[in-house]
Amino acid sequence: MPYAQIVLPLNLRGTFTYRIPDEIVSVIQAGMRVLVPFGGKKIYTGIVFEIHNQTPENFVVKEVISILDDQPILPSEQIHFWNWLSEYYLCNLGEIYRFAFPSSLKLESETYLKLKPNAVIDFEILDVNEMYMVQALEVRQLINLTDIEAFIPKKDIIKTINSLIDLQYIEIDEKITEKYKAKEVAYVKINEKLLSNENLTIILSKLDKAPKQKELFLSILSRQSDNPENFIKKSDVFAEGHFAQSHFKPLLDKELIEEYYIQKDRIESYNGETEEIEDLSEPQKQSKIEIDEAFNEGKNVLLHGVTSSGKTHLYLDKIEECINEGKNVLFLLPEISLTKQITQRLEKKYGRQLGFYHQKLTDFERVEVWRRIKQNDIQILIGTRNALFLPYQNLGLIIVDEEHDSAYKPREVSPYFNAKDSALVFANFYDAKVILGSATPSVESYYLAQKDKLRYVFLNERFGNVKLPEFELIDFKEAQDSKKISGNFSLKLIEEIKKNLDEKNQTIILHNRRGYANVVECETCGYVNYCSNCDVVLTYHKAANEMKCHYCGQRASKPKTCPKCHSENLNERGVGVEQIHEEVSKIFPDNEVDRMDVDSMRKKFAYEKLYEKIEDRETDIIVGTQMISKGLDFDHIELVAIPKADSMLYVQDFRAEERAYQLITQVSGRAGRVSGNGKVVIQTFNPGHSVFQLIKMNEVSKIYEYFLKERQKFHYPPFTKLIMIEMKHRREDKVNRASQFLGSVLRKYLPEDCVLGPEKSQIARLNNLYQFQIMLKLPRGKKYEEFKKLVLISLKEFEEITAYQSIKKDVFVDI
Repeated sequence: MPYAQIVLPLNLRGTFTYRIPDEIVSVIQAGMRVLVPFGGKKIYTGIVFEIHNQTPENFVVKEVISILDDQPILPSEQIHFWNWLSEYYLCNLGEIYRFAFPSSLKLESETYLKLKPNAVIDFEILDVNEMYMVQALEVRQLINLTDIEAFIPKKDIIKTINSLIDLQYIEIDEKITEKYKAKEVAYVKINEKLLSNENLTIILSKLDKAPKQKELFLSILSRQSDNPENFIKKSDVFAEGHFAQSHFKPLLDKELIEEYYIQKDRIESYNGETEEIEDLSEPQKQSKIEIDEAFNEGKNVLLHGVTSSGKTHLYLDKIEECINEGKNVLFLLPEISLTKQITQRLEKKYGRQLGFYHQKLTDFERVEVWRRIKQNDIQILIGTRNALFLPYQNLGLIIVDEEHDSAYKPREVSPYFNAKDSALVFANFYDAKVILGSATPSVESYYLAQKDKLRYVFLNERFGNVKLPEFELIDFKEAQDSKKISGNFSLKLIEEIKKNLDEKNQTIILHNRRGYANVVECETCGYVNYCSNCDVVLTYHKAANEMKCHYCGQRASKPKTCPKCHSENLNERGVGVEQIHEEVSKIFPDNEVDRMDVDSMRKKFAYEKLYEKIEDRETDIIVGTQMISKGLDFDHIELVAIPKADSMLYVQDFRAEERAYQLITQVSGRAGRVSGNGKVVIQTFNPGHSVFQLIKMNEVSKIYEYFLKERQKFHYPPFTKLIMIEMKHRREDKVNRASQFLGSVLRKYLPEDCVLGPEKSQIARLNNLYQFQIMLKLPRGKKYEEFKKLVLISLKEFEEITAYQSIKKDVFVDI
């Protein structure tokens, strides 16, 4: 008897066994969607992962209800990829399914009511609401709870349903509803019979008594005569506001005009002129030869190209080759705001063959992209990390741009996987090639390249042989001592900005702290405002005049007096990007100063408007957070200033120095992209710090050598593997006990050196949940796989304790 292993869209471990009914045995395949009952009368859409003949023991097997697809919706490559993700990142297949599929493709049952067959209804014993319900069911057979609200008051619905169920007049039915609906656009045309047979003057004379209908008829006739090839949109006819539905419907009823619908994609495709790509420069051609050699040897590539070296140009060339071979390309970006410039270049080359997939699309738009990929309509897909889960047919190349970016592994959305590492494994299943590209590769990728697991290709000069920016360090402590400062700026830095502005160039000022001030403190008693949900101090935002928690979003108005001692002596401490923006505006009152951070970019098209201002040179100085280090490619930015560079280094994270180097190098790459006269001024209390000195020397190999030595000395990746287990609960004592117990279980299986903690997280309470964490430092290689199995055994042992089942537990692999 055949059985199927089904994945359900629930965060549950493993797959579930169902019996396959005889009528669908011959057609069911792995990768198809099926309807299955689960937990009482609930029905879910599951994915068939495997078909086998092993009869399960110890439990009664339910049957698959029906199949939803004619062909598998999930290719076998994706099934293998899901299995690998689940095993490597210790997450559940149901989590992956929930993340991977647009929700419109995961049907769930809605509660419907119907009359019981052969029920004899005595209307005399029914009240008014019950009579309404029965009459409605006699007419419509099936009604869901939402429809019932139209004729029965909300408060009486449940009472009425229960009463009719007790009388055995009605029963609950679980009917599946297909959520996705194709978008249809209404078009109009003159009835073709009229145009061929009748005299139009007779028709028009009949419309004399209805002048508006006559005018509408003539308007449609005129549009159709002017351009017979074009379709006339119904919305265009009404757009000018002269006509209404009351003029349109009579013409439809008299059969003078026809209305018809055409299915349309929700995402507009580019239909403009397509153009050729320019030729590669000599250094780019050399890099391309190296990439081709690596691909021929079956190796993936780490393309390390300095900022503005033309990595995108190389990508376009490899994309062109891949398309000519009849294969498809996936172009991964860390966040969708970076797509603007790359999109414009690719659209002009490939038009409708280009697709997008990211979180900002609506669910129906995602379904359309999913279906176009399945039908092989899209040849190049630009997307964020969730684009890895689309049903590609013949993938040939994956490009991971800005491969170092932490957005490829966010800690906010489960499953917690690294899109860059996953892309390398995913490509194997399709026998595709991968290019990881960055001006500042991650230390792990650089290490793999040194070990020849990836082929290292270094593009060490800017496109057009433009010079890299020069770096200058300003000792802020020295400037303070000699009173050569103004607020947070040394007079030397102000002078550099002024000189740059006088030359009619633009300046970027980087300060990676949101808000105006980190804390508002009472000078008298030392009171500070804490978030009521989290163990963090509220940040003051001057623009909105409010205190804000950057973790849970809680807001409060800024206090006028201290809530504790009622003193009015309140002081703002710490410097945020708003404060830097205000300061710069005061120092340079005659110049246009704009701000670019999460808070100022919330409005729709805020990015686009600021990009246009920079391009049209309407803005002189852009002050921003790390957001400005990405994707800005403008000709007249010549100076990058970092007034408080130390704040990037002093963070509790072993990657702090690496991130500081990456951020400074990325933002410096915005300067002098055309002129070659770019300059980066770093203001610091500690100019002798290794990172600043190495950045100034600009010798890439020495910088990575320094990072690798530091990591090896303290046993951090890439020399070890890290797994973080984070536990959360509303009660601190309970989560503390649970973490101590899990720690002791882990120590039973793993060496003492490998288990660090448990201890409170850096932020002990977030969103009213207390957090404890255990860090596992494990060796690389074969031992790692053995230890990981022991970690799984420990977690299962922990889950068997009933008292700890309410503890929320997250596992982060390769943090």
